[in-house]
Order: sequence, then structure tokens, then C-alpha cells
Amino acid sequence: MLELAIVWEWAQFAMRWLHVITAIAWIGSSFYFIALDLGLWRDRNLASGADGEEWQVHGGGFYHVQKYLVAPAEMPDHLVWFKWESYSTWLSGFALLVLVYYLGGELYLVDPNVLDIPVWQAVGISVASLAVGWIVYDLICKSRFGDDNTRLMLLLYVILVAMAWGYTQVFSGRAALLHLGAFTATIMSANVFFIIMPNQRIVVADLRAGRTPDAKYGKIAKQRSTHNNYLTLPVIFLMLSNHYPLAFASEWNWLIASLVFLMGVTIRHYFNTIHARGGDPNWTWPVTIILFLAIMALSVAPLYAPPGEEPRAMSPRAERFAAAPGFEDVYGTVLGRCSMCHAAEPVWGNMRHPPKGVMLETEMQVATYAHQIFVQAGASHAMPPANVSYMEPDERAAIVDWYRAGLGG
Repeated sequence: MLELAIVWEWAQFAMRWLHVITAIAWIGSSFYFIALDLGLWRDRNLASGADGEEWQVHGGGFYHVQKYLVAPAEMPDHLVWFKWESYSTWLSGFALLVLVYYLGGELYLVDPNVLDIPVWQAVGISVASLAVGWIVYDLICKSRFGDDNTRLMLLLYVILVAMAWGYTQVFSGRAALLHLGAFTATIMSANVFFIIMPNQRIVVADLRAGRTPDAKYGKIAKQRSTHNNYLTLPVIFLMLSNHYPLAFASEWNWLIASLVFLMGVTIRHYFNTIHARGGDPNWTWPVTIILFLAIMALSVAPLYAPPGEEPRAMSPRAERFAAAPGFEDVYGTVLGRCSMCHAAEPVWGNMRHPPKGVMLETEMQVATYAHQIFVQAGASHAMPPANVSYMEPDERAAIVDWYRAGLGG
């Protein structure tokens, strides 16, 4: 059983690493092509019939890039399709959602102080929200309302704000912001899978058959690609938010997430304008800073709810660890070595909030975070940092023995 816990921890690490790798690949190619498209010189009468061109230098070589609105005179035999970056990012992200939040639902997904529901119900709400979110978004985009892209994006922002608030009424603060990121990322990846790629296949098939493609396919794909461009940076923020309780454990976490989407718009507007040689919109940076300062203020507002608030009842899993042999000794060790930081009011240095919102003051809290205590202080020496509270080797060994007993083996 102990070995299974180690495997599970490494499985999370491996999946998180894969998710980061694929996300870098997707974001990199996406940002590159957006910048390339905006930066093309379109004032040249090119003999090839291309819409625009650009010369670039990288890695000691020169690249001559041309863009055809429809296609060159002869379709190439081989086309490079940029799709797997998106698919693998979503698949690895969902796998990570399962490993961390579904299988660890008692600790990370459900907070009885927010909504006291079984983990299986929370998982059902999670999956349903991702699927329904895409369906609603797609229907709106395909409706007459979606013909005006500015109007459409304003409505989508309202929907995202509503989802931010809704998630905080169902899940723990940490899970709520993570789910808002997953909700948005699902829309982005579904745009690629259901809209952009199929439309490109239709255009290519028409060209190879000697037919003139309908321009609407390119227009629709461009609209969805633009949405993805502006949603990327907020998704990254939301995926990182689980490491920062000032973001996810605030009373105003839903409003913080809403302002993050606006920061994504201002930052991308700056770079998109620069790439399009449309001027130097430096006003976007003061606006971004103001938004970030507002987020900082909201995180410490008077209505700030202390992270890791004591659950109403101990979960069955926590009860098992609380009853395991050696719990009293481990509890004493944690109080003496860890609770100066992991407390509602930390006394270590200038710390104002417990790291990652984890409090380890009561027996219930220590039993609830048994796996994290084992990983951080038993299986590894990550905690206490630099062993500042001088946790002894026999104390670490006691944590391992207690955790093994709690697992039943």
C-alpha cells in the first residue's frame, strides 16, 4: 500500500510534466502563428499570388514565409497540421484533473463548508460543466448573435464571470479556480478539434478536388482561433493558482479570476498590436498593473476567509489515519515542527497565511492531510524547509510508520 502511494505521487508528477510540455508546444505554436499572421507584409504584389510574406531569421538561418488565403497554384503533397499539441494538452490536463481532484476529492475537490456533497456528485458536476460549457459556447458562436465578434466576446466574458462565481459555490476555492481554467481550456481545445481542424479539412478537400472553397470556413476558424489567443494567458494563471492561497482562498476568489481574464486581454492586445505594426499601445501596461493591484487588494480584503477552514466532520479516510497506531506521536511532531507556519495565524517570520492554505493545528487537520505530511516530511525531506525546525530522523520514520499503518499495510 505504501508503494502504491509513492507510485500515485510520481504518476501525478509525470502527468503534470507531460501537461506542461504539451502546453508549451501548443502555446508556442499558437502564439507564433498569431504573430506571423499579424506581421505579414500584405502591400506587395507577390508573383506567387500569396496574400502576404515575411522574412525571418532564427538559429543561423533565414526563412521566407508566405501565406495563401486559399491555396497555392498546386497543392503540396504533404501538409503539416498543428493539432496534436492541443489534443495532448487537454488529454494530459484531464488526466491530471482525475489524479489530483477526482481521486483526491475528499481533500481537494469537496469543501463541506462550501457545499457538503459526496465526491461522486462533485465529479459529476465537474465533468458535466466542462461538456455543457462547450456546447453552450458553440451554440452561441454559431447563432446570429455570434456574427458580431465584439458582442460575442463581451457575452463570453459575462459567462466566464458567472462560471467563476458558480464554481466557488460548489467546490473548494482551490478546485474552483482550477476548474475555471479547465472549463476555458476545454473550449479552446474543442475549438481546434470540432471547428478549426474540420474546416481546414473541408478547404483542403475542395482544393484537391478542383472546387473553390467557401470562404466561411476560414472566417469561422479565424474567429475561434482569436478566442483561443485571448484565453491562453488567463488559463495559465488559473492553472498556477493552486499554489497560491491568496488567489484561491480569498472570499473574492471568483472576482479575482474575473479580473485575470481582463489582464489576459490587455496583455495580448499589446503584443497583437505590436506584431501587426499597429502602433505602441503602452496604455495596456498601466491598465494591467491596476488590474493586478486590484487583485492583490481583493486577496486581503476584510472579508478574507482563512484558507483550510476546519471541516464540519472528519472524512472516513481521515478517521482511518486518526485511529492508526502512532497518530498521537505524529500529531505532537507536526505541532512542534510544522504548525508555526501551517496555522490560521502563522508565527514564523512575516508569514500572514499558511502555505498553500494548509493548516495543521488540530487532530482533524493532521489526519486530513496525512498523505501530504507523508510525502513532504516522511518520504522526502522537503518539509520543514531547510529543516529549520530540526525534525529528527526518528520523527520522520514515525511519520512513515503511521502512514503505512493508516493505509492498512
